[in-house]
Amino acid sequence: MTLFGLSEPVLRLLAFSTIFITLAAVELLAPRLERDEMRGALKSRRWVTNVAMVVLSSVALRILFPLAAVGTALWAHSNGLGLFAMLGLPVWMAGVLAFIILDFAVWLEHLVSHKWPWLWRIHRMHHADTGFDLTTALRFHPLEIVLSMLWKAAVIIALGAPAVAVLVFEIVLNGAAMFNHANIKLPRAVDAVLRLVVVTPDMHRIHHSTDRRETDSNYGFNLAIWDRMFSTYTQTPRRGDTGIEIGLSEWRDGRRASGLGWALALPFASTPGAKTPPKPDQ
Repeated sequence: MTLFGLSEPVLRLLAFSTIFITLAAVELLAPRLERDEMRGALKSRRWVTNVAMVVLSSVALRILFPLAAVGTALWAHSNGLGLFAMLGLPVWMAGVLAFIILDFAVWLEHLVSHKWPWLWRIHRMHHADTGFDLTTALRFHPLEIVLSMLWKAAVIIALGAPAVAVLVFEIVLNGAAMFNHANIKLPRAVDAVLRLVVVTPDMHRIHHSTDRRETDSNYGFNLAIWDRMFSTYTQTPRRGDTGIEIGLSEWRDGRRASGLGWALALPFASTPGAKTPPKPDQ
């Protein structure tokens, strides 16, 4: 598939690179948190691991699921599959609905990954990062990326989502995830307006708190409506935006948590608290 004369892989790589470089520059100029995990040798170690994780996930995805999301949409369209085809919806309406429904599907998947123990074992690797910057958005276990793609593919086929809408959604979701994981300081007034529509860094950072009541909230990656709609929204962290502790209470060793081998093995590790998802503190 091509858009604006560019193939899907080239377009996605161009969008990813542009957003990544821009946010990395903003993090340097206006960081929200100033901690050891955000600078120096530990930051370099974290960045290497987190970037390596997205490379491994991309390779695994292309091997196990070569169609990916856009290819699945093209296949469904060529076979006349999906609700939108049955209803005969115009492309523009199907595209808008597909974007919104896919965003909800990702939010729901994220919530379930915290509630089901076997999914939490995989997802907790994302939360084990003791730092919080745009590379945290890349830190997902290859197993989780493959499972996530299977879920999105099922939703795409069920809807008969237009391929262009799926491509736009994938680019926006990727960019939004990097934005709301970024270690950047937005003016309070700007953050207050933005979070009415999209998830901001101060909003999503709460989800990475070591306080498990806060971890069990603010699941959104893109649209902010779902957490408010389902009462999983937290306005501010108990320790404040700059006092918040990031990571999992089970693993507070930043150097170990930033290791690639340790991160890949974490779903299979047996440690205190490893068999159950986070529960609210008593």
